[in-house]
Amino acid sequence: MATTLVTMPIATAREVLRCEHCMLVQFRTSNSMCRRCHKPLDVEETPAPVEVFTQEETAESTADAGVRVATQVKEIRRARHLSQRQLAGRMQVPRTYISKIENGKAIPTLGSLERLATALEVDICQLVRDGRSQREEEIAEIFADPFLAELAQYLPKLDALQRSMLLNQTRDRVRETARELTIARRRTA
Repeated sequence: MATTLVTMPIATAREVLRCEHCMLVQFRTSNSMCRRCHKPLDVEETPAPVEVFTQEETAESTADAGVRVATQVKEIRRARHLSQRQLAGRMQVPRTYISKIENGKAIPTLGSLERLATALEVDICQLVRDGRSQREEEIAEIFADPFLAELAQYLPKLDALQRSMLLNQTRDRVRETARELTIARRRTA
């Protein structure tokens, strides 16, 4: 699927492969991934569609998990007003490790996740929660406000025009409040 085997003289013991995705000719790497495009270099003789789908799905879910952790770490760190250097100091790791985690280039181990959660003063679940649980928490926060909970009862009864008008008025009020806060901050600074 991903590679074409290129023959080499028998004297060399290293396997040379060509990546089918980016066409780079290279020696087999220790992790069997292409050096340029990072796709698998393994030669599959008879790929089973179910196995390929499962492997791709696993890779995607792992990548999604890494992106979720990266996003959560960055958001929580910023909310706590910590620099990468300060967080790294709390975890006793290099600052570059925090940067790699936040950019999705490194996925922390379970031990690192525990230290990260401790350093950020959050529960480890907040670092690895998925989009659905995050949405449920946000909805619960919204309905905790009595005014919004009461307003939510009436939303299904509104027609499209009424909903549009309500949303526009809400957006305008939020923008106005944000402007007022900005002006107040400038005056105090």
